[in-house]
Amino acid sequence: MATYRFQTTWLLDAPIEAVWDTIVDYQALPGWWKAVDQVSQIESGSPDGTGGVWTIAWKTPLGYSIAFRSTTTRVEEPYLLELEAVGEVEGNGRWELQSTDEGTLVHYFWNVKTTKAWMNLLAVFIRPLMEWNHHVVMEQGGKGIANHLGAKLLRQENKSLV
Repeated sequence: MATYRFQTTWLLDAPIEAVWDTIVDYQALPGWWKAVDQVSQIESGSPDGTGGVWTIAWKTPLGYSIAFRSTTTRVEEPYLLELEAVGEVEGNGRWELQSTDEGTLVHYFWNVKTTKAWMNLLAVFIRPLMEWNHHVVMEQGGKGIANHLGAKLLRQENKSLV
């Protein structure tokens, strides 16, 4: 399996509570995040969201679709949300939010392995395209959440980690 590690940073001029509420409202993701095609809740989990299970289907800028089941494994509202992904990608994600003088600083860490055969067979050749694709999806997310909140996206940065 091909392994990918990403870090995305968004700085939004919006209060942390509003950013948090938007990120954890999975059902609403398709309304503001262009790449999110469909979301279905499987399990609701505990009152804080831990144990919640969602199937999320994405339509990527490169034209392929990908779906995985996302299970919320840790919640520290409004600062930390961790999830585990199983499906066409497998691994974990972590949202970290922090209040700043400018608004809310968001870091997202995504560490996954691809499970689609074609992705793994071509990984050596298409890694730069896959990284570009992920970065575009996250740029769309940053712009989308800012627009949804009526806020400004003050900074956005996407990194591929080794």
